[in-house]
Amino acid sequence: MKIYIDGKFYDKEDAKISVFDHGVLYGDGIFEGIRAYNGRIFRLDDHLARLEDSANAILLKLPIPLKEIEKAVVETVRANGLKDAYIRLVVTRGVGDLGLDMRKCKGNSSLFIIADRIELYPEEFYEKGLTLVTSTIRQKGLDQVTPGVKSLNYLANILARAEATAAGAQEAILLNASGHVSECSGDNIFFIKDGRIFTPPTSAGILVGVTRNVVMELAAEKLGVKVVERNFPRYDLYSADEVFLTGTGAEVIAGVKIDGRVIGKGVAGPMTKQLIKHFREYANTTGTPVYETVKAK
Repeated sequence: MKIYIDGKFYDKEDAKISVFDHGVLYGDGIFEGIRAYNGRIFRLDDHLARLEDSANAILLKLPIPLKEIEKAVVETVRANGLKDAYIRLVVTRGVGDLGLDMRKCKGNSSLFIIADRIELYPEEFYEKGLTLVTSTIRQKGLDQVTPGVKSLNYLANILARAEATAAGAQEAILLNASGHVSECSGDNIFFIKDGRIFTPPTSAGILVGVTRNVVMELAAEKLGVKVVERNFPRYDLYSADEVFLTGTGAEVIAGVKIDGRVIGKGVAGPMTKQLIKHFREYANTTGTPVYETVKAK
């Protein structure tokens, strides 16, 4: 495995950053999880735009321009000879001292990229669906570090997922301070009722997922259904015909049991299956090419 760190490639065993890096000491940094399918990187421009937005939100200057980051991502996938991959792109504040003052990080921010294979859920789960539970951990408020910033501080998400694991479930649902459904520990969430699709709005405290946006586009284009963004309580999930999650790792996957309640028929529903099919077709035929040169139009 070849890992990109600040302009150079290192073998996995030699890929290291300083213990004084503020990303290590304080979670002071940002990241993107990106997928490559069939030799093409999925929605890379969207991921890089979100990376830049997160950087601006936490007063972090990217070490190199976005175009150079794009090139580095492509080169990392190519260096590892991968066609289907999960890519982790991380930017930290860089090396500082043991204090909180970001001005003490005198060098440039640090950028590293890992490309590897991933299978978050076995294929059988895309048919039978996931079990979910509601976490006791509440989503951060919009008056705090908004969940729209994809920061390195994922402790709340990790603890929520641990609760799900302890309950024998695969995912955890986070509610916001108002008691509305926000998102899952690693995914956005949707429900279907009477042929209509609903999902929480940004005001519910969500990370605006790249996969979430693509699925909303596909629902309108392929199913003729415009997704409605609105606040809703858990009751709407319990009484839904179908529930599904979206995320870079999970892609599109059904939620079939929530807090002990069976959703629909207890398996992936027909609209969810259609969206899984359309998403996979789209993901495998679009994106930034890794091994070929795109001819100018």
